[in-house]
Amino acid sequence: MQIFFILGIPLLLAIVCLVIKGQRLLGILNCAGYLAVLFLSVILLKQIALSETTRSFLGFICLDTLSAFFVFVIAVVVFACALYSVGYIKKDIEKGIISEKKARIYYLLFNLFCCSMFFVPAVNNLGMLWVAIEMTTLISAFLVGFYNNKESVEAAWKYIIICSVGIIFALLGTILFSYAFSISGLTKSLNWSDMVPVAHILDKNILKIAFIFILVGYGTKAGLAPMHTWLPDAHSQAVAPISALLSGVLLKTALYAILRFGIIIIKGVGFAYFAHLMMLLGVISLVVSSGFILVQKDLKRLLAYSSIEHIGIISIGFGLGTPLACAGALLHVFNHAVTKSFMFFGAGNIVSFYRKHNMNAIRGVIKALPFTGMLMLLGIFALTGFPPFSIFISEMMIIIAAFTKGSYLVGAILLLFLAVIFGAFINHFGKMLFGNLPKGMAKTGEPLTGKLAFLFLGLLICITGVGFVFIKGDWIWIVQKLFLV
Repeated sequence: MQIFFILGIPLLLAIVCLVIKGQRLLGILNCAGYLAVLFLSVILLKQIALSETTRSFLGFICLDTLSAFFVFVIAVVVFACALYSVGYIKKDIEKGIISEKKARIYYLLFNLFCCSMFFVPAVNNLGMLWVAIEMTTLISAFLVGFYNNKESVEAAWKYIIICSVGIIFALLGTILFSYAFSISGLTKSLNWSDMVPVAHILDKNILKIAFIFILVGYGTKAGLAPMHTWLPDAHSQAVAPISALLSGVLLKTALYAILRFGIIIIKGVGFAYFAHLMMLLGVISLVVSSGFILVQKDLKRLLAYSSIEHIGIISIGFGLGTPLACAGALLHVFNHAVTKSFMFFGAGNIVSFYRKHNMNAIRGVIKALPFTGMLMLLGIFALTGFPPFSIFISEMMIIIAAFTKGSYLVGAILLLFLAVIFGAFINHFGKMLFGNLPKGMAKTGEPLTGKLAFLFLGLLICITGVGFVFIKGDWIWIVQKLFLV
């Protein structure tokens, strides 16, 4: 029953936005609602993981450990973004950037966007999965272009056009999967729960072609290179909490779709086909993103290219396919979602204060925004995989898995480009955080709700990193119940 409340609360909050006018009250209600959603998602994940069963409701909603895990990841980031939005939107109103009426529109779109993302891992039907992901695109496009200036509108159109082309490929792939199922003499169905048990009797050639369409289509939405071109523009122009949602969890919903079809491919065609494609796109994403990170001048675009890097790392982890690699990839889904949202909150505060995205014009952040500056300093090391933070653990699991499996080239590529990206981030952020404030600027206060959002995610980053040594065995156990072992 928890899943119905998880889906219903965002819809209820969206309806409330049409009735209540005060943006502050809307922000508080959002925080309370998504705290309840987070609590319910923890219960849901615990119950499904411990019972080792798949829960189905009327054949439409179907949840296993994988889908419950993604619901939990979305809930964590959504709650943090709801918390951060309160102070951020209030500051935009005070500066005259948006009106009270537009703030209500923001909260309406925010809740609809969150509902559509929760819908993705909840549905059983792969056609409805496609619809849900398309809904995330259409709703979030308004949030990308929310400020209605030339750059944001252009980014929103680019986002819609590129992702819509990608989603057409995903639709073709879904149709081919349905066709492979129907010609096998089985009852027509697009439910993944029906396809997985009989995947071994489906036509292998059709499945192979279909998965390429799926990988290109949903890979575009996930930000896998070379289909990533919408991502830097959309992430850099969106409202800061929406940038966190786009990078933290929207990309993961598309990755979830790839994994759902990937399970069918593994059982129907064999693991090697899935592995080679995932590792190929993962390595390309890592290489491409590192080049752009080195030469980047825009703060939010820098973080956007970092998202491409981490999606590549996750893809490599699933492509390696060992229990350790898959556990590392799943953990990296969570770690990246939390850490990148943390960094986008900091970037939002910096851009709001300096009124600039250009990193060459941003200096003395620690003096101007002491709280944000100090936490961003920690966030840099967390995002680039420095111990003892959470991303270090998941990256090391994937790297160790690569070498123990004998994939020495993949392991070496990971080590090389992670080192390059670490150096680039230290160089970029070192210049911004330290140094003297530009003339005419002085230290400023920061909203309490923004600080709470920072602390919530910061604690998760630290706890997951330090505490993982005690729960590592449980992660391997969870992976063994999924699909790649």
